[in-house]
Order: sequence, then C-alpha cells, then structure tokens
Amino acid sequence: MRYQIIGKNIDVWEKTKDKIEKKLGRLEKLFPADTLATVTLSVDKLDATVEVTIPYNQRLLRAEVKDPDLTAAIDTAVDVLEGQIVRYKKRLRNKVRQQEGDFLAEYQSIPIAEEELDEEPLYKIERVKQIDVKPMDAEEAVMEMEMIGHSFFVFRNGETDEINVVYKRKNGSYGLIEPEA
Repeated sequence: MRYQIIGKNIDVWEKTKDKIEKKLGRLEKLFPADTLATVTLSVDKLDATVEVTIPYNQRLLRAEVKDPDLTAAIDTAVDVLEGQIVRYKKRLRNKVRQQEGDFLAEYQSIPIAEEELDEEPLYKIERVKQIDVKPMDAEEAVMEMEMIGHSFFVFRNGETDEINVVYKRKNGSYGLIEPEA
C-alpha cells in the first residue's frame, strides 16, 4: 500500500508519517499492493482531524475522525475503515447467496474470516418516501432544502434533465452531486 500524507495547518514530520503508516499497516493485507491511501491531517483549535480515503473495487472507503489526540484519531479512523470493509464483505456475501455470479470472485478476494461476519442484517430501511422530482436549478434546490430543514435535497436539473442532489456540508457550505456522463 502506498501513502499520500497531507497536512493542513500542520507540518507533518517523518515521525508522524511513520506512525500513520504503521497504524494503517493493519489494513495492508486487505488491499492490493498498489493501492493509494490518502491521509489528510489538520488541526483546528484544540481538535486534530484525520481523513483517510482509500479507493477499492470502484468504491471509496473513507473515514473522518476528530479528536484532541492525533494518535487516537488515527486509531479510530483505522477502526472505522475496518468496519466498512467487514460491512462491504457482508453485503457481497448476501449477493453471492442470492445470485451466483461475478460477485463470488470479488467476495473471496477480501481476506476477512467468516467468523467476523455475523448473520444480523447489514442495513435496516425503516421508511420509504416517494418524492416529486421537480426541474429546477441548484440555487432553487438549496432554497427548497433550507425551507424543509433537511441536509440534502434531490431534484431534476432544469438544464441537463438529470437527477442531482444538493447537500449541506459540515462546514456550512453546500455541495452538488451530479451523475457522470
């Protein structure tokens, strides 16, 4: 596994880089050798933030942890990523059971013991909601989202006629999700 360690508002020393690589070394057996793990460290007032992003099988594993102690934040981020990988393998196992196919090879390639995968359902959907997807621009969608008090809003882009999502980011700004062409 390769590492890209970036510091925002902080100088990343070699000792810190070595510590991060050692902690993330727990995950190396789960990924191909050429996988790039991007680690972003930042300090804001009293909290250290660790963001780890790892692309895997056309998906993105990501953990963001805030803690006053940088080492504790790194440990928690690694635990979060391990949990995501276990949930991913559970989901693949369920697909393999439903339909033998391309999922079998991908499922068997993740080196997690079967004992770690319990039989509890992975996700429980408690409510299904139908919405009327109206054509509008992104600014209108943000206004609509703010009026209903949600953190995201699904709408049809009036210019492209594609389904888009606007969402409120943690820092208070807004984001737009558009489908790739």
